[in-house]
Amino acid sequence: VIESAQAFLVAAIAKEVEPTLWVICPSVHRQELLYETLINWLPDALFLPEAEFLAIENILPDQEITAERLALLSRLEGKQRHLIVATRDSLDQPAPPRGALRAAALSLQRGATERLERVVESLGQAGYERAPQVTTRGQFAVRGGILDVYSWQAQLPIRAEFSGDEIESLREFDLDTQTSVGHLPAVEVLLGASDDQSGTVRDYLRKDHLQIAIEPEDEEHGAAIVISEGWFRPGGEEDFSGAFVDCEIGEFDTGEFIIAQAKRQQFFTRLTSWWESGARIAIYFQTEGEIERFREIMADAKIEISGLALIEGTLPRGFCFPAANLVVLAAAELFGRAPTHGRRRLQRATKFGTHRAQIDFSELHEDDLVVHLEHGIGRFLGLTKLGSTEAGVSPAGERPANPSAPAADTAAATPEVLAIEFADEAKLYVPLEQSFLVSRYVGVGKKSPQLSSLADAKWSRARKNAAASIFDYAGKMLALQAERETQTGHLFGPDTKWQLEFEHSFPFRETPDQLKAIADTKQDMEAPRSMDRLICGDVGFGKTEVAIRAAFKAVMEGKQVAVLTPTTVLAQQHFETFRQRMLDYPVRIEMLSRFRSHAEQRKVLEQLRDGSVDVVVGTHRLISGDVVFKDLGLVVIDEEQRFGVLHKEKFKELFKLVDVLTLSATPIPRTLYLSLGGVKDMSTIETPPLNRLPVETIVAGYDER
Repeated sequence: VIESAQAFLVAAIAKEVEPTLWVICPSVHRQELLYETLINWLPDALFLPEAEFLAIENILPDQEITAERLALLSRLEGKQRHLIVATRDSLDQPAPPRGALRAAALSLQRGATERLERVVESLGQAGYERAPQVTTRGQFAVRGGILDVYSWQAQLPIRAEFSGDEIESLREFDLDTQTSVGHLPAVEVLLGASDDQSGTVRDYLRKDHLQIAIEPEDEEHGAAIVISEGWFRPGGEEDFSGAFVDCEIGEFDTGEFIIAQAKRQQFFTRLTSWWESGARIAIYFQTEGEIERFREIMADAKIEISGLALIEGTLPRGFCFPAANLVVLAAAELFGRAPTHGRRRLQRATKFGTHRAQIDFSELHEDDLVVHLEHGIGRFLGLTKLGSTEAGVSPAGERPANPSAPAADTAAATPEVLAIEFADEAKLYVPLEQSFLVSRYVGVGKKSPQLSSLADAKWSRARKNAAASIFDYAGKMLALQAERETQTGHLFGPDTKWQLEFEHSFPFRETPDQLKAIADTKQDMEAPRSMDRLICGDVGFGKTEVAIRAAFKAVMEGKQVAVLTPTTVLAQQHFETFRQRMLDYPVRIEMLSRFRSHAEQRKVLEQLRDGSVDVVVGTHRLISGDVVFKDLGLVVIDEEQRFGVLHKEKFKELFKLVDVLTLSATPIPRTLYLSLGGVKDMSTIETPPLNRLPVETIVAGYDER
């Protein structure tokens, strides 16, 4: 059985047998791939993740993996039939003894009689922590007749509402919003046994369970059924009459199925031969957009597809089963796209906290340059006691009021101060309570500035001139913003058929926040006022896809799009991403950066002027004087916090009525203030994609392991 058909064979066996099935895979990678394919036919299949054993001491295992294992093992103690996909190593990993989870579970049913005080007492005795609000597993909270509890094995916390001694309702709720998600008829709260790892997973494999080994390494696998690509019974003749084989439809690179007519014709010929033989044919597509695209291609080729089963699902590669005259194909092969593996995931509820770093003067070193708000640039000399200073000068520049006072009293009356040196070796002592007036010097370039003088008013004049310049520039920005608000920009029309097809071809599942950001962006583009929207979201949350769809919408109306990035590496990355997403459509995408030669840049500039380039991706080069667009309709600024205000406003000034879409994970305070003040519209993407895991940073000692 070839690898792509092994999950299908497992599903076929599962539909014919009664007992619980264990599918034993040789590795975690094979386990995940088989599970993702298997749920096309058996969506209720269970995945047993391997337990984490970190080489770093004093680091607890991942709570989500532990909870998922406990939940699965709890279900195995029931009488229902299951199909579990596991690895060979996971069977011998520690687990609670069989029967311990069921014995330690507290059952709560809606409408049942149960005293809230008894439940709270049981939770406390089991080691649950009472908290004002539930934030993590192992906690519970009580507010009047409402009990919130986050069980060790649950995906979501539970909210039980008591009316007297009766459980009136049971609901799951979201940790972040603390709002209910769905109602439950009954729940089980694990009171103990989660820390007891004296058993193994193999203890849950009963005698009446059936094992299926995938690619076993030796004959001592103990499985009743073996599925392998190269295995055959020793001593017997090889019989391939019931084998699963490759469909041999050829290799298609990205876009070849659409533009390579000869290769496409070979597939049509193969498809016709299967039809004539009466074969049942099914094709699995990753998205609805791929299905629509396939229908259009077949309609253009005048090929009837009424006998084909077009199914949405994840299948990396197809297979044929000649014995049953069955053909199963994967659209990933036809379109030359790598299959996405996003359905097998952990249900994480990760909180992202933001902490503003406070200025810590202990991090300042001697001779570092600092800026005093009132006196200018100085050199930090360190923390010192006034009693140890020269001539005993006080922070106010005066000597102590009573020079003859005892030393102990003087020391007690003189706390630590910041010593700062200015020009002409003048020193200023700043009390710690006034340290907010001092900040680190952040300059441009490597040249060190001159120290300010305490004897003249140069610093005061520089501050006034800077404030006047800020007001002048703010006035220009205000006039520009007023012009954008009062004048009418380009009014984009509603989505075209190609736009809908393009969005359906997105190989991932959009998050709710991402869909809202896309809808807000389109609504702005279809409004008469020029768009100025900020898309704020963490790295990997899908901001680029919002920009890609907006760019495609602009190109569909004959407008040009400029994508401004801070670095050449990011420009190259966006260039590849835009080109990959729009490969199936007549959209020309070019790049302007130092990765291109001068001759190539001149050619791109000419094509921008005559309108033959639809989308250009580049760095600061895009705001050079020689860059001229024929009909620019949209500007996308990525990582806006890494651009200066002058750069971004210059783009707006050059193209006053052009729609502007800004992307940032950490917007600068000015941009955030404009968004919160209503000058700039803002969309936030707070929900991570389905298979995105948070970045975990661990500081630990060196370990040879």
